[in-house]
Amino acid sequence: MTEHNPLAGYFRQPAIYIGLPSGGKWYPENALELSANDEFPVYPMTAIDEITYRTPDALYNGRAFVDVVSSCIPNIKDAWNIPSCDVDTLLVAIRIATYGHEMEINSQCPECQSDEPRTLDLRQVMDRLQAPSYDEPITKGDLQIFIQPLTYQQLNKNNAIQFEEQKLIQLLPDTDMEENEKISKMTEATNKITSMTLAALANSIAAIVTPDGTVTEKEHILEFLKNTDRGMFDTIRSKIVDLKSLSEVQPLEIECSSCQHKYKQGFTLDMTNFFGAVS
Repeated sequence: MTEHNPLAGYFRQPAIYIGLPSGGKWYPENALELSANDEFPVYPMTAIDEITYRTPDALYNGRAFVDVVSSCIPNIKDAWNIPSCDVDTLLVAIRIATYGHEMEINSQCPECQSDEPRTLDLRQVMDRLQAPSYDEPITKGDLQIFIQPLTYQQLNKNNAIQFEEQKLIQLLPDTDMEENEKISKMTEATNKITSMTLAALANSIAAIVTPDGTVTEKEHILEFLKNTDRGMFDTIRSKIVDLKSLSEVQPLEIECSSCQHKYKQGFTLDMTNFFGAVS
């Protein structure tokens, strides 16, 4: 038996408690340890956690997010399977727990070009984050299509593939390859992005209900997406995009102190900059 550590009383303690926008829905069995009041403790990052999020490979392959969430929110037992609608809330909560609720950002007024630092209250950002309702299906004829959020693992994989292939497409024109080889590489990259997009859409569909039953098999749903008409495809894609945008941080509303012009500024929770810019 391991001897009790006399320093255990000095270990880090929860800094804040949060509810999940998803309400705990969409987590696979044993991926989330539920609490009695649906609130979960969030611990500050350790020094090891800070080293993790500064490791380029860990940031790129998603391991940094998974390891830091597992460390700071121990109720989450499988961070790879966090539904995408909870991701931004967890990032904000960990930053608040570690560095406090204030964050310095820079903002340039598009009207007078005044550039000034501002203090953002991350508690207000987190309060505005919510999960959209996935209960209402898309109804087309006698089909009902139910949508679900991607997992963090699916989201990260899609982003990584898209980043690599888009970077390749941008670099190809300046390479010394033969023109035919460039065209071949470009086509290959474009096809990979298309396949990734279709797979993401298929993974975003929980089930399709037909008069004959309910279809949940991903290979059948993917085949359906490849063979449905453009109207149906665009309706499904638009619904998924709209639901995703509702769960993300909305642009900040800012009023310039110099000319009082009101404008909106995007705010992205990129893990490198978000945790690196400590106020």
